[in-house]
Amino acid sequence: MTLALDRKTGNLDALESEAIHIFREVAGEFDRPVILFSGGKDSTLLLHLAIKAFWPAPVPFPLLHVDTGHNFDEVIEFRDRVVAKHGLRLHVAHVQDWIDDGRLTERPDGTRNPLQTVPLLDSITEQKFDAVFGGGRRDEERARAKERIFSLRNAFGQWEPRRQRPELWNLYNGRHRPGEHVRVFPLSNWTELDVWNYIAREKIELPDIYYAHDREVYLRDGMWLAEGPWGGPREGETLERRTIRYRTVGDGSCTGAVDSDARTIEDVIAEVAASRLTERGATRADDRLSEAAMEDRKREGYF
Repeated sequence: MTLALDRKTGNLDALESEAIHIFREVAGEFDRPVILFSGGKDSTLLLHLAIKAFWPAPVPFPLLHVDTGHNFDEVIEFRDRVVAKHGLRLHVAHVQDWIDDGRLTERPDGTRNPLQTVPLLDSITEQKFDAVFGGGRRDEERARAKERIFSLRNAFGQWEPRRQRPELWNLYNGRHRPGEHVRVFPLSNWTELDVWNYIAREKIELPDIYYAHDREVYLRDGMWLAEGPWGGPREGETLERRTIRYRTVGDGSCTGAVDSDARTIEDVIAEVAASRLTERGATRADDRLSEAAMEDRKREGYF
């Protein structure tokens, strides 16, 4: 038992050290980095690591959130509280602003998750960000498994798999032409279980919806969805009160909950350890649009 615990602790130490090294590499190589921060568990972990990387100095990067307007209230409240607590700078790109001025059109299905790409790319261009930290992990989805820790994006913000660079011996190539930028993924080598074990070890606060609670939801395509400004339930779908939790959070129209009694972090770790589906595979409807849904969006500029 002690040996197993030592291995887990050693693994978390190695992952933490790698992530902190990446943050410091970016600080040394780039002029205007930014951290994507939504208030979800991965971006909260990312921020925690950034604070550690530069402590006792403040985090030298601002935060950016592409807000669909269809987020869970608990997550937005948590986001704003964390920003205020640490005295951070937060840029918010509201998808609604792009819809109002005609740069985007509301989708018939009501989901706004795919609409985040244009506000993200516009914000990167307007603010002249040259490195953008994201909380993507390779265990989440096949397209993300292909991506390097330093992922070059062209002048249109697009991901070109053939331009991926080798990353040997923890050497990262941040070279880019004017107009290009680099997406940076310090959590690439973490798993969902690593994330939760580290959150437990570091006592990192998360939005309450990551733990079991009672909520009115309806069943669609095998997932429990919550009622909200994004619409639903449709004809034939009925609301029922269930004990659920969210494994990942995002646009409420496509983020499903799972039945769960995991009210503590220890319960969540046990539940995740027993699961055979990643959190995106189990609870994200937008990834089910096609076999290559995520890769198609990444090529367009999505994370």
